[in-house]
Amino acid sequence: MNGTSLDIKNDQLEKLRELFPEVFTEGKIDWEKLKASLGEDINFNNERYVLNWAGKSEAFKILQQSTTDTLIPSPEESINFDTTQNVFIEGENLRVLKALQKSYYGKIKCIIIDPPYNTGSDSFIYPDKFSEKKEDYQKRVGDKDEEGYMMKEGLFHKNSKDSGHYHSNWLNMMYPRLFLARNLMRDDGVIFVHIDDNEVHNLRLMMNEIFGEENFIAVFPWRKRTAKSDVPFGVSQDYEWIIAFTKTNYNAGIDIDRKYFQTDDFPNDRWRLSDLTTQRSEEERQNSAFEMVDPKTGKKYPHNPKRVWGVSRDTFQSYYDKGKIVFPDDYDFLNISTPAYRVFESEDKAKALKKYGSEDAKKAVSTFLSKEVGMSEDGNKEIVDLFGQKIFSFPKPVNLIKYFLNTINESDYIILDFFAGSGSTAQAIIELNKKDGGNRKFILTQLPELCDEKSEAFKAGFKSIADISKARIRKVIERINEPTTIPKEKKKGRKQNTLDLGLGDDSVVAQSNAKTQDHAIDLGFKVFKVAPSSFKIWRSDEINGENLTSQLDVFTNPVREGSEKENMLYELMLKAGYELTSSVDLDKKNLFYRINNDELIIALEKLDKGIVETIISLKPKKVITLDNLFAGNDQLKTNTVLQMKDAGIDFKTI
Repeated sequence: MNGTSLDIKNDQLEKLRELFPEVFTEGKIDWEKLKASLGEDINFNNERYVLNWAGKSEAFKILQQSTTDTLIPSPEESINFDTTQNVFIEGENLRVLKALQKSYYGKIKCIIIDPPYNTGSDSFIYPDKFSEKKEDYQKRVGDKDEEGYMMKEGLFHKNSKDSGHYHSNWLNMMYPRLFLARNLMRDDGVIFVHIDDNEVHNLRLMMNEIFGEENFIAVFPWRKRTAKSDVPFGVSQDYEWIIAFTKTNYNAGIDIDRKYFQTDDFPNDRWRLSDLTTQRSEEERQNSAFEMVDPKTGKKYPHNPKRVWGVSRDTFQSYYDKGKIVFPDDYDFLNISTPAYRVFESEDKAKALKKYGSEDAKKAVSTFLSKEVGMSEDGNKEIVDLFGQKIFSFPKPVNLIKYFLNTINESDYIILDFFAGSGSTAQAIIELNKKDGGNRKFILTQLPELCDEKSEAFKAGFKSIADISKARIRKVIERINEPTTIPKEKKKGRKQNTLDLGLGDDSVVAQSNAKTQDHAIDLGFKVFKVAPSSFKIWRSDEINGENLTSQLDVFTNPVREGSEKENMLYELMLKAGYELTSSVDLDKKNLFYRINNDELIIALEKLDKGIVETIISLKPKKVITLDNLFAGNDQLKTNTVLQMKDAGIDFKTI
């Protein structure tokens, strides 16, 4: 009981909701729907099938806004910075996705994300005012404390179910990120998005709009827990969902082992047996409902009325003459009671090559996820196993991520996870590479969101979620580098999982199978952080009498005070379209950087006639330098421009 009087308005709204639940949208009355329900003025404006929400137009504006943000390297937090192909980016993921657009457009094979579920208690970044200016939003998402960690006050918003824009807020957060993520995907790329019942319906419709309904692959139901008893309506919601879409075309498949026979009658091609019946009844295929006779023995084999033969009376002899039909008495080693269909290994390889681009045997992927993929509790155990305590809530089990990665019919590609959380995706990738000798690379992005001071993570010394992610990757790498990690008694009692899942005994991280004994897998990662540009930005929209002088200074001295050479190097690489893992070599004599075996050269220290001639002799495709390195020598600059042009080199100055 409280001391306030009855809220007349809310009481009336609740009564109306009981009578007309269908007219409420995000807690508010949709007057068009109410009129239609009452049989009056049934005429919806712009009547068409479309997903719409408050702030959708603003979401479009946000994704279309360009960025001057860059990513600066942090070698001291990295492992094998100069050689690794793995990347961890610390920063707000919308800013990161925009920064990656040029360098990674169309290069990502797989995206796998576990975004906020919008349970009513989630906090995430979204414009809380749909009329919020670009500058205000950028200022807010840039809020950091003295040590560079993202502050929750003013940045994160708790999206309560009581909010008038409960679903809209979540959609506004997700739409621009998914849209930009699609740009980064290869045409044959795939995206897997984890979600629960709160937004699964909206997510599916939103992804239909972004990716195209024709590119929907499947919804995978994942059992996250065993049933609970104290639940609303007496129903335990034990499942979450993984929605999969492709960009244009994608063929999933799981490796299978097939048993082939080698016989004297077919010395040049091994073969296997397949079912010779179909799922058609004799009513459906009368010409295939016949008694099959073995030409050698005269034995008769009646048809099954519910599953007739896969050949007809007319085609039987043709198939038999080609050796495609095997009878029980043909080979002593066979244990069959009815005729079977012979499939040659060469046929399997040709079919696999056409469909998957590889001759390896595959089978279709089922949306049924077996218990081997694990539940939430398994994810918790993996965290405790690495850190000694539960420092992160609800991490996805590593085997679940491995399952989806194993449906991809190649092992050398880039995986992006821009809601990295505890870093489960990185662990799955590193362990899979160890297991099969693959060369999967990851790009993980995580906001440096402050850990609650009362949390186990904070007590364990972690200031932010990003710190947990990086620590997990380091621990997984350390574990793989150890000679062994599995006690004999534990190893002995564990049962190997099914071969086609590729899950196996995966704390087997420590063991090397035959495929990987001589394979040096990538046990490193490069850390980058979102930061403002190292270069001054020309802001024509802000020019007035007071700041004209400072704006003109952009032309004479474009580098921001305090900018470091390495930060400028990676910013120019990124904005020139080069990946963060491109090879970088410093010419120690001339102090210029050679990227990707001289494909790109960047000069940031000095420039003279001799250096220009050296650069041209290396035959790069592109050269970028600071304009002020010419030190006012117009003749040197003019000659450099002409020489570069004659050599067919794309020359740019900053």
